[in-house]
Amino acid sequence: MHDFFEQRIVAAGRLPLFVFLVAFIAAFVLTRINVRLIRADVRWWFRNVRAGDLHIHHVVFGVVLMLVGGVTSLAVPGSSGAAVVAAAAVFGAGAALVLDEFALILHLSDVYWTEKGRASVDAVFVAVAVTGLLLLGVRPVGFEGFGADQATEQQFGRAFLIAVYVASLVLNLALAVVTLLKGKIWTGLLGLFVPLLLFLGAFRLARPGSPWSRWYYHPHSRKYRRAVWRERRLRRPLIRGKIWIQEFIAGRHDLIPAELLPGKGSGERARRRGAPPDGKDRRAKPD
Repeated sequence: MHDFFEQRIVAAGRLPLFVFLVAFIAAFVLTRINVRLIRADVRWWFRNVRAGDLHIHHVVFGVVLMLVGGVTSLAVPGSSGAAVVAAAAVFGAGAALVLDEFALILHLSDVYWTEKGRASVDAVFVAVAVTGLLLLGVRPVGFEGFGADQATEQQFGRAFLIAVYVASLVLNLALAVVTLLKGKIWTGLLGLFVPLLLFLGAFRLARPGSPWSRWYYHPHSRKYRRAVWRERRLRRPLIRGKIWIQEFIAGRHDLIPAELLPGKGSGERARRRGAPPDGKDRRAKPD
């Protein structure tokens, strides 16, 4: 194990990335423990950070840590050393705090414990998976720089090999876009590292409700019915398993959003229209 760490992590120059990943996971786990204890209203634990009536979300502290870690890594000369490793740790902790409230940034609303809040956990899982692949030496869409031995260059020509390499990159990126438009987020992201997944994702049926399905699948077409059947029979059990793992790690996202509470939505819509919440017109009428 020690030899593996020395050869694949330290010698390969991936120590800052390894420290980033460790700090990211540790900060995320500690943050979720903290917020779950706050939600449980444990008396001996901390409370939410407030400035008067303003709730300071931990994404704010995450942005500050990311700035400190990022600027430090840019300011320190060279790509190794204790300062760069420390900066990677600070950046990783800050990134965990930011992605843990990714749903808040996405919806511009405090949806942390609602169904929409699952997007934050998804974002964290994606970040861990992508960073783990990078740590193992896997590069997205073959992005390892162009290189060929002299015999190969003499046989085919360097310009031809570069053209083939660029064409493969463009093809992989195009397949990744199609896969994402079909609603297959995990397949599209991981496919950047394993191109075979991109071919499977791009040429198989789209998920119902995805942009591709809305554009090309008629609601009564055979393709749409097959997509719905696969979603219900094959994908739903996987989603339930994923949700169980997420809730085991991050807690239950079971609160009802404020806009769906009784009386909230109608009042808000009335306020935006400039009318009273009860829908009655109270403007003064001429005698």
